[in-house]
Amino acid sequence: MMAKQDAMKKLAAHAVLAVATAENVPSPCLSVCRMDARAGVCEGCLRTIDEIRMWSSASDVQKKAVWAMIAQRIAAQAPSSFSEPQSDIHLTP
Repeated sequence: MMAKQDAMKKLAAHAVLAVATAENVPSPCLSVCRMDARAGVCEGCLRTIDEIRMWSSASDVQKKAVWAMIAQRIAAQAPSSFSEPQSDIHLTP
């Protein structure tokens, strides 16, 4: 359980940086690559199959939108992963 919490905190920190990145938005992949059938997202990076599939051809704007969705998923699963208020992050559906 602790490893998953640590992974969520790491992913949350990366989400904050990725949304603030202007270009060359980094991939959220953590090399876990295991789908959670119930949630419909990868257990490592919290992306859907469609988000994973489109990543390599996505624009930086699209990638930031995916990161914003990841941040929402983290907040829903583990609100304590965001240690400080993230008021400067604008999440869009």
